[in-house]
Amino acid sequence: MEEEIERLKDNQWKKWGPYVSDRQWGTVREDYSANGDAWNFITHDMARSKAYRWSEEGIAGISDENQYLCFALALWNKKDPIIKERYFGLSNPEGNHGEDVKELYYYLDSSPTHSYMKMLYKYPQQAYPYEWLVNENKQRTRADREFELIDTGLFDQNKYFDVFVEYAKGSPDDILIKITVFNRGNEDAQLNILPTVWFRNTWAWGYDDYKAQMAEESPGVIDIFHRKLGQLWLVGENEPVSLFCENESNTKRLYQFDDGKIYYKDGINDHLIAGADTVNPKKTGSKAAFNYDVAVGANQSVTLRLRLTPEPKKAFDDFDSVFNSRQDDTNAFYNNLQQHIAQTDQRLVQRQAYAGLLWSKQFYHYDVHKWLNGDPGLPKPPAERLNGRNSKWPHLNTHDIISMPDKWEYPWFAAWDLSFHCLALAGVDIDFAKNQLLLLTRDWYMHPNGSVPAYEWDFGDANPPVLAMATWSIYKREKEANGGKGDQMFLERLFHKLMLYFTWWVNRKDEQGNNIFEGGFLGLDNIGVFDRNAQLPNGQHLEQADGTSWMAMYSLNLVRIAAELTVKDPAYADIASKFFEHFIYIVGAMDSMGTNNEGLWDDEDGFFYDQLRSPDGSVQKMKVRSIVGLIPLFATEVLDDDDIVNSPIFKDRMQWFENNRPDLSKLVSRWEEKNAEGKHLLSLLRGYRMKTLLKRLLDETEFLSPHGIRALSKYHLDNPYQIAVDGHVFSIKYTPAESDSGLFGGNSNWRGPVWMPMNYLIIDSLHKYYQYYGDSYKIECPTNSGNFMNLKEIADELDKRLLKLFTKDENGRRAVFGDNEKLQNDPNFKDYLQFYEYFDGDNGRGVGASHQTGWTGLIANCLL
Repeated sequence: MEEEIERLKDNQWKKWGPYVSDRQWGTVREDYSANGDAWNFITHDMARSKAYRWSEEGIAGISDENQYLCFALALWNKKDPIIKERYFGLSNPEGNHGEDVKELYYYLDSSPTHSYMKMLYKYPQQAYPYEWLVNENKQRTRADREFELIDTGLFDQNKYFDVFVEYAKGSPDDILIKITVFNRGNEDAQLNILPTVWFRNTWAWGYDDYKAQMAEESPGVIDIFHRKLGQLWLVGENEPVSLFCENESNTKRLYQFDDGKIYYKDGINDHLIAGADTVNPKKTGSKAAFNYDVAVGANQSVTLRLRLTPEPKKAFDDFDSVFNSRQDDTNAFYNNLQQHIAQTDQRLVQRQAYAGLLWSKQFYHYDVHKWLNGDPGLPKPPAERLNGRNSKWPHLNTHDIISMPDKWEYPWFAAWDLSFHCLALAGVDIDFAKNQLLLLTRDWYMHPNGSVPAYEWDFGDANPPVLAMATWSIYKREKEANGGKGDQMFLERLFHKLMLYFTWWVNRKDEQGNNIFEGGFLGLDNIGVFDRNAQLPNGQHLEQADGTSWMAMYSLNLVRIAAELTVKDPAYADIASKFFEHFIYIVGAMDSMGTNNEGLWDDEDGFFYDQLRSPDGSVQKMKVRSIVGLIPLFATEVLDDDDIVNSPIFKDRMQWFENNRPDLSKLVSRWEEKNAEGKHLLSLLRGYRMKTLLKRLLDETEFLSPHGIRALSKYHLDNPYQIAVDGHVFSIKYTPAESDSGLFGGNSNWRGPVWMPMNYLIIDSLHKYYQYYGDSYKIECPTNSGNFMNLKEIADELDKRLLKLFTKDENGRRAVFGDNEKLQNDPNFKDYLQFYEYFDGDNGRGVGASHQTGWTGLIANCLL
């Protein structure tokens, strides 16, 4: 434990890490089309021949923090039409539920500094079914499940390889690599194992013609020099054959244009597959691979050892001892972290969740100004892009290691995803989590108008403003761990940027200036009746219960942070007062008895709804019982009496509202009344409304599933909601997993499933309410069960249900695997987890992106 903790204090130990993307093709960064068709500008088929402009992809890939040099694994089973250099998957238009990786791989372990890492890739011994996967998914409808690699039957007779890739560091620049291949079948099988090293192409774009090179020094030794990295060698045990080419685009194959170059990026592929003369006989180039042509006996394994090192002599003398030491250090770190977790299976779940989070870091490079205007070394981009995607974000310039939602499905940061990632990452590396939040608010990220970049497909879109929540949660966690001493500089730096972002929301997302907010889809793509990002006919606009509730929550987050900062600087009391006032007016606007005489609360149903407002002022409530109406629960904070007593300005303003605007103050939880422990509750919900919402939330015929809270009430299974707008009838029906609607692009998993971040916020809110109400305040859970629990017990019950997604039940089955018997029972599958984007609201089966450890990594926090 101590060794890894000491390494965390030295950022040099993070210089190398799993920073290579799982997919670079089909990204916005690499798209230079006129129409913004990123999925078709560079396809999977083109990827092996196209040198990328911005960053790199690979299987089990690592790189330095600037991605000058990359290392990854390639394989060939001698039957595939191409070598396996990158994960295959369907583009968004191809999948019946959007983009989808069609591979089986698992991130199994990682220390916080990546001093030890382990992952597993499952590679079929038969020809990889590229066309079958495309064609079968193409003919399936949105009502059908996705057709996955495991559904092809290629794993049924165990005719596949388990390829384990492990890394261990002897020093910050000394990386030991172990590749262990198991033949799980009953027959011997041939395999080419191709550990590959290459330089990111930085020379073709017209800014710097420095081109780093590598060369074979002797059999099994590749000499690597880069002026930014210095001298390194890749050493492969047993003197493997080396193959060299260049990380250059094959213009002949891609564009039927001969640029006069030879030995392109796809040279090693073409040489192995077709025996082509496409590798450099001089054994020099900017890309190289060792070719281990091995026979793996039935039910046997082979192990390869390599070392990327500045000290090549005696590379394998201490290899095993160093590897064992890093594994021991990592085990010690997690043993200490998990000492309170008694169940072995729960430890496995948490450790693999952390592994997925840590493996999902990625070098993210995107200079929007250069991307819009083009590079001097390439043809000028189409004029359309200057007014197209991200054209209003020319200041954005990223060159950083960032936590990704899923390095294949979503290999780009998203602001609200990242906030949730940081909540989980704080459990193993709180400094990295803090720095990620700070990064989003740096000058070269935030827009001059105060907006935080949403995501690559549209930086100007609005994400739920959860950054303040994450900031306060991480600050509070560190403060408690340090005996009451928090990182005030971190809190203050972010607070000033968070105020700018709040102002952007007020100015841009409150169309009528009435404290009712819009915001568009806000991450809930298919949760509404129609596309909430769309321009509505006849001047109508949608007033959103979620957008407004997020802003109420945001206001309270800023009140809470300002109250903390007031302890050392009384000037912040004014700001606490300001955001308290914002909160009060938002609550009033949401309430049906508020200042507008119209609101988002529906007394008849006891629920919050979006509403459609017409130019004449009339409104129509969109009576969809969805997570949208539960988000008001999140608008709650607990203040100590000292926070108020020691801040006369804040206290006086609160008193002013109580005296002068009782119509508003009565709507808010009893903030003027402290409990026995001296705590005050600021909440959008008073006791009755909270109980009313919780009654629905805890109803197993509505939101409460065996595995957490559904995103859409099951009530709508038999009672679809319909509404007529401009002569068109729109409807929404409960679906437990994939939606049957293509409402928002190809992805359609947002409708009824259990969603980890929303469940996390519900649980967190229940804990806050419990701090104020205590043990005596009880709610029936589940609804109509006759069983009453206090709010902490309800939060614990939801934690347990979420854990049941991943942990084995009494029959040894994991809900996440659904009805797949191979995954449930096979000893080489059943303990390897994938952390899906969502989970079936009825049975817990994983759906959506399969490596979304980003926010699904929050399952680790359920075990804290």
